[in-house]
Amino acid sequence: MSQSLAQTASDSIPKFDPKVKSALNMSDQMAYQAALRYSDLQIAKIKLYDLMVRNPEDLRYMEALGSLYFEAGQNASAALVAMDLLKINDKNTGALEIAAYALEQLGAFDRALPYYESLHLLTGDNFSLYKSAYLQYSLKRYAEALNSLTMLIKNTKVDEKIGFSISDTETQQVDMKAAALNLRGLVYLDQNSKTEAKASFNEALAIDPNFTQAKENLAKSN
Repeated sequence: MSQSLAQTASDSIPKFDPKVKSALNMSDQMAYQAALRYSDLQIAKIKLYDLMVRNPEDLRYMEALGSLYFEAGQNASAALVAMDLLKINDKNTGALEIAAYALEQLGAFDRALPYYESLHLLTGDNFSLYKSAYLQYSLKRYAEALNSLTMLIKNTKVDEKIGFSISDTETQQVDMKAAALNLRGLVYLDQNSKTEAKASFNEALAIDPNFTQAKENLAKSN
């Protein structure tokens, strides 16, 4: 909800007596909590909408709605709520996370990338920097991807991990620096720089010898 939308909602809703409004809010909050307890997400969302319309200045309800959509895998709705929150406060890290991930899942890499970049600038989080580099690589913005990966390789913390899917049911936890080196190898491979690509894959495997994707990429580069 943008500020203008919030203002429009505020102007159009009935003007409640403060005591009536407080009672209605309490009733809806209790119904929302009960719906969560009984896993009735549809009722929970309805109650959040009621609370949002009655209290357009209180962004907690909008944030909770975005989280509900996100946790339910409703990425389009989650992204729309998060983007409206960011129109009000572009430093809302929770909304940045939801917008970035949800848009990525929808395949809108060019729209997800700025949110991951903003998240990294605000938090210094290496996961969001890795995701920025991955999307830059996917969008063939190779110079940007290499710059991001250089920062990541330099600043990765000891024992920092990232998950890679190796099957429909299995995820492999990989050293973050090894993941960055593997991605750098893919960038080089796309640019037909096979020598540099092989060197990056080998560096990744020197750090994490069991890194399945790096092994596969090294084999493909031969």
